[in-house]
Amino acid sequence: MSTEDRPPAPRSLAEALRARGDASLGALLRSRPDLITPVPTDLTQLATRAGTRASVVRALERLDRFALQTAEALAVAADPATYDELLGLMAGDDADPAVVAALPHALDLLREQALVWGDDDRLRLVRTARELLAPSPQHPSPTGLGPTVQEATAGMSPGRIQEIVTTAGLASTHDSVSAVGALTGLFTDRARMAALLAKAPADSLDVLERLVWGPPYGQVTADPAPRLRWLLDRGLLLPTAPGTVVLPREVALHLRRGLAHRTPEPVPPVVEAAAVHRPQVVDSTAAGQAYTALATVEELLKDWDEGGPAVLRAGGLSVRDLKRTAVALDLPEPTAAFWVELAYAAGLLASDGEADERYAATPAYDEWLEQPAAERWSMLVTAWLAATRTAGLVGGRDAKDRTLSALGPGLDRSAAPEVRRRVLALLAGLPEGAAPATGSVLARLRWERPLRGDRREDDLRGRLAEWALSEAELLGVTGRGALSSQGRALLGAPVPPAPAPEAEPSGPGDKLPVHHHRSAPPAALSPAEQAVASAAAARLLAPMLPEPLDHVLLQADLTAVAPGPLKRPLADMLGVLADVESKGGATVYRFTPGSVRRALDAGQAASDLHAFLAAHSRTPVPQPLAYLIDDVARRHGHLRVGAASAYVRCDDDAVLSEILADKRAAGLGLRRLAPTVLAARSDPAGLLEGLRAMGFAPAAESAEGDVLITRALAHRTPPRAAPEPVPDGPPVPDDTLLSAALRAVRAGDLASTTPRKSGSAPAANGELPRTGAAETLATMQAAVLTGEALWIGFVNAEGAASQRVIAPIRVEGGFVTAYDHTADEVRTFPLHRITGVAELADDAG
Repeated sequence: MSTEDRPPAPRSLAEALRARGDASLGALLRSRPDLITPVPTDLTQLATRAGTRASVVRALERLDRFALQTAEALAVAADPATYDELLGLMAGDDADPAVVAALPHALDLLREQALVWGDDDRLRLVRTARELLAPSPQHPSPTGLGPTVQEATAGMSPGRIQEIVTTAGLASTHDSVSAVGALTGLFTDRARMAALLAKAPADSLDVLERLVWGPPYGQVTADPAPRLRWLLDRGLLLPTAPGTVVLPREVALHLRRGLAHRTPEPVPPVVEAAAVHRPQVVDSTAAGQAYTALATVEELLKDWDEGGPAVLRAGGLSVRDLKRTAVALDLPEPTAAFWVELAYAAGLLASDGEADERYAATPAYDEWLEQPAAERWSMLVTAWLAATRTAGLVGGRDAKDRTLSALGPGLDRSAAPEVRRRVLALLAGLPEGAAPATGSVLARLRWERPLRGDRREDDLRGRLAEWALSEAELLGVTGRGALSSQGRALLGAPVPPAPAPEAEPSGPGDKLPVHHHRSAPPAALSPAEQAVASAAAARLLAPMLPEPLDHVLLQADLTAVAPGPLKRPLADMLGVLADVESKGGATVYRFTPGSVRRALDAGQAASDLHAFLAAHSRTPVPQPLAYLIDDVARRHGHLRVGAASAYVRCDDDAVLSEILADKRAAGLGLRRLAPTVLAARSDPAGLLEGLRAMGFAPAAESAEGDVLITRALAHRTPPRAAPEPVPDGPPVPDDTLLSAALRAVRAGDLASTTPRKSGSAPAANGELPRTGAAETLATMQAAVLTGEALWIGFVNAEGAASQRVIAPIRVEGGFVTAYDHTADEVRTFPLHRITGVAELADDAG
């Protein structure tokens, strides 16, 4: 393109945005969705919003390390800078080939994000980004560079500047500006600077070597040592305050051979494999973990069936209750906290909202139990991927030094979903069956988000990544540290075909290439896309989960062995009739008088229990177990406890006499009302427990005298919705919203930039035009006849003012019907809401 044909260089960010196409503007709004919340009226307002501090900080936080280094280099370059100047700062005098190859992409990314604008011969970093990244005594630059010679000598006396120029071997000048320019020219001339430094004492060069990579500031006394005096006299060190000197930026760049950063990082760190397993081993291990995850959640909520732990006044689970839960699940407390939080995030657990508030399962838990195992797993991992509540923080302290409790406030971290997805995506980039080295994953994440990973002392992003790796293993998304087939499907990634069973693991030389893109990581799937991916993951997992069994093995020692997972009705009934003694590949249940009585209390008769065991046992029912059931059933319900305050009745008065004579009954406050009835001071529940502790098997009865049957799964919360994740900024706009926003911004920009006729007297400073009602009506009617477009100011029913370009079609009944360029449609405007009108110039586009 010739110089004459080249479009004029933009003079502002707004002009640079105006020159972009819709695809480029759409990419900007996708990467910085805060810019259209709400939709700006025109491109000038969009540019203003893109330069606000909050928006720029958010955009800088999402840059990878090399793009951020590029922005930091522009912050210490001239304003504006040329591409060659930027390349020199990034690649140095040696022109590192990797930097030379990567810099155009990094610069394109900064332009796309509207952090840099202008052509390659006039690159400008937006002012707010320059203020944030440029070096200052209060905020040192990550480059380690100090101020320029011009900035460092701003308060220096003209005489002292002339002395420095003369001592440095330059001719004296008539003014300070030219003297500073001459000194700057010396420091930026490689040959003359090399000659000057060749004359420097060795210990003076040592001082420069200590300051060259930053921090560039040092302390001196009132009488500097000779090695410092030599540097000060020649301006190689400049005073900035009493007792403080600084290494000028130009001197440091010469010593660094032009590099703004000690170690430019154009290529992301490779995620290394710590071990490689056969894919079948990974999938089977992950499937086993998935089954364990389902069993753990079921055991947790079953333990809370009749009302779980109390809710703390400030919300959450007490430390004591978390310890009890961990003991019941036979897990460490941090792991137990993870399962509790996961059940809460999936909507299976909530507080019941009663006066004595407690945690319990929700009605959604019963629906979840009825689903196939693979679908139950899919629901859990989908909730985990999207959850912002972070179980790893449990036990830590918040900003007010309060303990963070499980299910309590303060556990949301909006970055958690993005980190989980990114960690899994990095695992998906490894060869099948490869487990990553944790350190290499963390290094990659720090490269991708350096501001979020390095600026905080506790490196939350790194901790989130470590928790994501361990939680993915607990859930069966990974197996032996490697991403499973169902894990790949969960991300929406294609699953490679399974290799032959006899295939050997890949060696180090057979690794697949790792994805090295420097753009932002892919956004999370939409809800519809995630539902499809989760269903695909469930289909892959289903064949690998063990089939539920419909039988157990009864043994003579009053135990039953379940050689695998049991079908739901069998598992539920056996859980009432027996106590779990041990878990593992096979579950061992033990029958006790208490467990048999529990089944009888639930409405089962002895004959029902005998039939149940006979139908579901692959071995004959042992005689000791049959005797145990008959013995407990014989005594069950012989005593009846009801409400008087409480009473005991029994047809056998000898049994009541035995109870009265027992010293253990003293605390129950019993007295005989009739030969077959005892009254008690304690309540019915306490009386039941007391008599059972004495070895009796009483049954509760209603006011009508019927036996009360206690059902399992009695306590549920009212319907509860799962907690909503806390968003990490505004959501990324979908295609429909993006198209509408672009159309509105373009139309608003047209309205604000279209030339007006000189005689139409629009309002000054680009404000809405102001005309009287009669003039507005007359101008509208004339435009209908001539077919001309008009610029109007309009106030809608909510009181929001806007400017529009319209082409009037008809005026009648106090309304004007016109084609609205803003909405790209024909609309009707009430005339009384039009604040003014102006005619457009004849050559308006």
